Amino acid sequence: MAMKKHAVPGLWVVVAMGLLGTTGAGADEGFNGAVADKAHYGAIFQIDSGSGSGIKKTLNNIENLLHDPRVAGKITVELIANSTGFNAYALNNGFEKQLRHLQSEGVILAQCSNTLRELHVDRKDLYPFVTVVPSGVGEITLREAEGWAYIHPTPPEPDQL
Repeated sequence: MAMKKHAVPGLWVVVAMGLLGTTGAGADEGFNGAVADKAHYGAIFQIDSGSGSGIKKTLNNIENLLHDPRVAGKITVELIANSTGFNAYALNNGFEKQLRHLQSEGVILAQCSNTLRELHVDRKDLYPFVTVVPSGVGEITLREAEGWAYIHPTPPEPDQL
């Protein structure tokens, strides 16, 4: 004789609701995000899009990270530009003031040498305070191996500007 499985209607819903209600922290409980319990953090931002909106978004993201009270004063940030992201460092692009400010805050500004060669960009067409590294992907690889977070903001859609 085959045994029938009997399901209790709604039991799983009740169990799931009970678990959800007891395991998550809600907004009314004052959840403030992750706790910064390390002495130091590193984050490398990659920019590979030359659009003005993409550059602006990336630089603003870096600024926001530097002023997050949980990591303020214990984070090192690098911005690596490759592909058309070199436009972030192009002379007279409108971002010099913000780049200089970020650099004064300790942000490392790095440009991929491979990009300059492959896209025929002359080094003298970039801000002189930018460091050139052998390869952007190499820089990302080394930083990640050091435990740094990798952040690659995407440019906003035109209707989000």
